Amino acid sequence: MNYRHAFHAGNHADVLKHIVLLALIDAFKRKETPFFVLDTHAGRGRYLLASEESRKTLEIEDGVMRLMAQPQLPPVVERYLKAVQADNPVGSMICYPGSPLLAAQAMRAQDRLAACELQEEEAAALKALFAHDGRVGVHAGDGYALIRSLLPPKANGDKIGRGLVLIDPPYEAQDAEYQRILAALAETLSRWPQATCAVWFPIKQRRSILHFFRKAAALPIKSALLAELLVRPDDSPLRLNGSGMLLLNAPWQFDQVLAPAMPVLKQHLGEKGASTRLEWLKASA
Repeated sequence: MNYRHAFHAGNHADVLKHIVLLALIDAFKRKETPFFVLDTHAGRGRYLLASEESRKTLEIEDGVMRLMAQPQLPPVVERYLKAVQADNPVGSMICYPGSPLLAAQAMRAQDRLAACELQEEEAAALKALFAHDGRVGVHAGDGYALIRSLLPPKANGDKIGRGLVLIDPPYEAQDAEYQRILAALAETLSRWPQATCAVWFPIKQRRSILHFFRKAAALPIKSALLAELLVRPDDSPLRLNGSGMLLLNAPWQFDQVLAPAMPVLKQHLGEKGASTRLEWLKASA
């Protein structure tokens, strides 16, 4: 696998993904009982903006940095920006926190995170990042395969009933990746039926992923919510035109939490022809 997220850290796809991630964690925190987060493709956890990869693409300039320049934004967006700023010195941006770091920073003492990473160098960085955080377990290996050993989650021998499985793979072979995701979702739900599953997906030509949506919505779930941001029309298979989050068993009325963010992301991150989508593929009965 050749993918390195450092080239893309903080871009428009990260913005959408991490707004959704933090909103989900905040929803879990409304109850005192612990929750569990499984990140199947965790990366290295923190990305230095002075790195060769980040400086080569400068994708962050058209992502989170555009939002940082705005004076007033919806609370769900402000909450995300504060989380990013909290990982940086006051008044500057030297790094971008990845999904596992944002999740860990938002968690409480009773909550747990399992972060999986297949690439050796990235996994080593992840282990170093969380070396002194007893709430976080770092697993060097295939996140899909690790679902079997990590679910259903436990802490100190007690089962954890609530939580999230975040699936955010590199999509180097897209058709095969979607099949692996569907298998992982089925495995997750068979072991932990009440889990909220959040799948990030790229959008190049949207019609090519409609079959995946139908298959995912047919799984034994209570609901399926789709949130998408297209920064330009989805008319080319050669570039990332946008991305989305597919949420299975999302918290009740979670669409209302995300709704204020969508037009703002379109306005500030989009080019000509940008659009958003927020809809239930399957609504709770």
